Amino acid sequence: MTEHAGAAGKPFLYVVVCAAGIAAGVEELIAAARERGWEVGVIATPVAMGGFFDAGAVRALTGRTVRSAWRTPADPRPFPAADAVVVAPATFNTVNKWAAGIADTLAVSTLCEAAGLGVPIAVLPCVADALAAHPAYRDSLVRLRGMGVRFGDRYTGEPGPDGRRPAFCWTSALDLLERA
Repeated sequence: MTEHAGAAGKPFLYVVVCAAGIAAGVEELIAAARERGWEVGVIATPVAMGGFFDAGAVRALTGRTVRSAWRTPADPRPFPAADAVVVAPATFNTVNKWAAGIADTLAVSTLCEAAGLGVPIAVLPCVADALAAHPAYRDSLVRLRGMGVRFGDRYTGEPGPDGRRPAFCWTSALDLLERA
């Protein structure tokens, strides 16, 4: 059992979900994490909570309410401390705010704190080519990698030569954590 284990004695994984269309598939990541022995809690950016994924289905799958807002000091902690964090999909906005230390949402604040505590973090970016070319994004990747954050391949959602959109490989985030 780990120091931060959840109620079932399993390691606890925070999944941070950002506002990208692909977020609708986050249940695939949660199911895979549970199959690999993780207990899961989901933290979403405020915009992601606006219909980018099914929060009710996520709650049914994890047994926990999706978090998006800070709790008051009198409220109990809804999740145990994280043993690891996955950010998927990770947007341009979240990556840049996190790297700059702009902790203006629960999601980004959680990422800043987890990095400071040395918690393993795996990121699956979902960033269009034009945004990925921005110098701030490139600098953010360098800074976060320097902090030990592990990145999977960037997903653009752009159709391939055959006209089909590639699949988003949710489980690659778990593979990144296991390689630690």
